[in-house]
Amino acid sequence: MYTKHFPKIMKTLLLSAALAGASGAALADDIKIGFNSDMSATGSADFGISALAGARQAADDLNAAGGVLGKKVVIVERDDVGAPPKAIQNTNELVDNVKVNAMLGGVNSGNMLAWLHIVQQKKIPTISPVATATDITGRYAKSPPNYVFRVSMRDRDQIALLAAYAARASKSGKVAIIADTTGYGQQGAKDALEILALHKITPVANEKFGPKDTDMSSQLNKIKASGADTLIVYALADSNAHVMRSLEKINYFPTTLASWANLSSPFLRIAGPELAGKMIFTASITEDSSKESKALYDTLMKRDGRVPTYVMAAQAYDSVKLIAAAMEQAKSTDGAAVQAALEQLSQAQGVIKAYQKPFSADNHEALSVKDFRLVRWIDGKVVTVDDEVTRAIKPEDLKL
Repeated sequence: MYTKHFPKIMKTLLLSAALAGASGAALADDIKIGFNSDMSATGSADFGISALAGARQAADDLNAAGGVLGKKVVIVERDDVGAPPKAIQNTNELVDNVKVNAMLGGVNSGNMLAWLHIVQQKKIPTISPVATATDITGRYAKSPPNYVFRVSMRDRDQIALLAAYAARASKSGKVAIIADTTGYGQQGAKDALEILALHKITPVANEKFGPKDTDMSSQLNKIKASGADTLIVYALADSNAHVMRSLEKINYFPTTLASWANLSSPFLRIAGPELAGKMIFTASITEDSSKESKALYDTLMKRDGRVPTYVMAAQAYDSVKLIAAAMEQAKSTDGAAVQAALEQLSQAQGVIKAYQKPFSADNHEALSVKDFRLVRWIDGKVVTVDDEVTRAIKPEDLKL
């Protein structure tokens, strides 16, 4: 009798051993999810480090529960050092040599856009847990099947929330815009102009500055002279910090709103705690937004000792959970089958929310403006803004 059941017992023991942890060398039979992002070279590297931590924890949790389709899930990471050529090289290696079953994108939209054609051609289901450019999910939308999905905050959706706050916060109706001259900043400024117009607001000033500028006093003095009491800033983290320092220099503190770029630790470090706390910006989650969120944050802190940008960890965590749910629903790791399952996914439990039909053939965005919140830095932590303006914002205020 013992001999009869020995193969089954051994199979169970071996599977349990194989599923212990998501790190380490991937075996041929493992489910491999590639992660291709800057984790060392630019001001956004903290986003990549945090997203990797969240992805690994999701894999660990899946493996502790038996894996996916009875197989171990492994995250295979590559650092793109903030350079599109390296990002392309990494993708080719992950797809052709490692033979990943799915991909998670990077933090820099330009880098991710540089390699999307590879995963699209090779039919590798891909989720962006950080990069926000509209074209990431839109590029192949008109030539389905589209293999690129997102669990992150689209730039235009972020601006819809900022504009809704600006429209209610401004007592004079005078709103201004300032943005850096990068593609990111100028697209944000364009979106802000368009969405403010939906609120019947024409900005009283629209200024710009170079991405390496550290003193924006000249531009901000023009905005001050315009009488604006509310300012929308669209720039990368370092620049946002210098905007705050420049506002202090000219003693001008309008209600200041910005994107989630300010989740990055360089913003807090350069601006300093007091000035950083004066800027309100967007996020999809905070560590204290639910008991599940707090539990994930505590787990990551215990494991790694730091979580530079928790939002990115949570979004990457949910991205892996959605990929896993699609594979289970498809009963397959085949790229085409998983892509179809993502579009038809009925539900999946994440840490940001319980996803109900998160995607469809026409929508590859798991999160929308209704899932976002406004936050600020207080005592070194990102906390939700709960004031009379946020409480007054209604769904119809979120114009796109």
